[in-house]
Amino acid sequence: MPAILSVGTASLPYEVTQQEARQYVKQLFERSFPHIDRLLPVFDNGGIESRYLVQPLEWYEQVHRFSEKNDVYIESAVRYGCEAVQNCLHDRYFLENPITYEDIEAIFYISTTGLSTPSIEAKIMNKLPFCPTTKRIPIWGLGCAGGAAGLARAYEYCLAFPTAKVLVVAAEFCSLTFQLFDRSKSNLIGTSLFGDGVSCVCVAGDEAVEKRIRPRIVATQSVFMPHSETVMGWDIRDEGFFVVFSKDIPTVIQSWLKPNVAAFLQQYGLAINDIDHFIAHPGGKKVIEAYENALGIDKQKTKISFDVLRKFGNMSSATIYFVLEQFMKQSISKGQLGLMIALGPGFSAELILLRWE
Repeated sequence: MPAILSVGTASLPYEVTQQEARQYVKQLFERSFPHIDRLLPVFDNGGIESRYLVQPLEWYEQVHRFSEKNDVYIESAVRYGCEAVQNCLHDRYFLENPITYEDIEAIFYISTTGLSTPSIEAKIMNKLPFCPTTKRIPIWGLGCAGGAAGLARAYEYCLAFPTAKVLVVAAEFCSLTFQLFDRSKSNLIGTSLFGDGVSCVCVAGDEAVEKRIRPRIVATQSVFMPHSETVMGWDIRDEGFFVVFSKDIPTVIQSWLKPNVAAFLQQYGLAINDIDHFIAHPGGKKVIEAYENALGIDKQKTKISFDVLRKFGNMSSATIYFVLEQFMKQSISKGQLGLMIALGPGFSAELILLRWE
């Protein structure tokens, strides 16, 4: 079974408290929303205390063209993508010895918040000394599910090539999609929830793994809900990305997720009660609570997801690796099972079964 060797994250420059964000939004929108004070509690009740942004808060008060915001996206994705990669390959907590750039056979790049051709991993390869024969696999548009989906594709690559080591880089700058003149409730909720983040995971095939206890990927499953395109995503217009964010997401999770998770685990002779650790993408407080209610799990098993949400907000695809990093820093016994869950536009779910071996 392919194993997860290491996780690295980047440190973004501007920390914003939730109260600062709340006051900022009130100043911007109080003339457009006649009852703005009735809507602002979404900032207080979401379980988020701080987030990190790629630009100072005052930058977002100005009008920026889509092209200008996308230029910031490209520059930031390269800069902080390089930082996350370097941290992943040289982390002394996870690795006995650093992994060399020449050891990496493929780079999967995951994002949904900006555009670039050539894609970002090519630009990262021009900054860091990767082998020129390194394969590039950019994946765009999977939203919050993208991190788990990228890990699943890396697992499949390492099944095919058991001596391989590959990287999955997730870079999301959700703040750059903020629309100054979008007076929709979705924009307001998105502003209360999303932050910026960049993270990287190294996955290795069976024959490239050091002998120590690590989370190994047992199996993966993608699940698609037909005719659910309006649940979440982007409405792409001349000004850029406009968030689509249905209020029914928690209800959809509670009614749809459990049978799909149960069917996935049943293939391997397991039930939900057999899972020791839930590595859940923290889409929001209500999303995590919907996981708990749908799957019948207690709050102790979602504590790390809540902790990441509280400190960083929802960083779309990059968030799940922040959660994974915290699990990998725990002392987890050999043989214990983990289930990674992330949901994204489509509407869809990505499920990954892990075993510490």
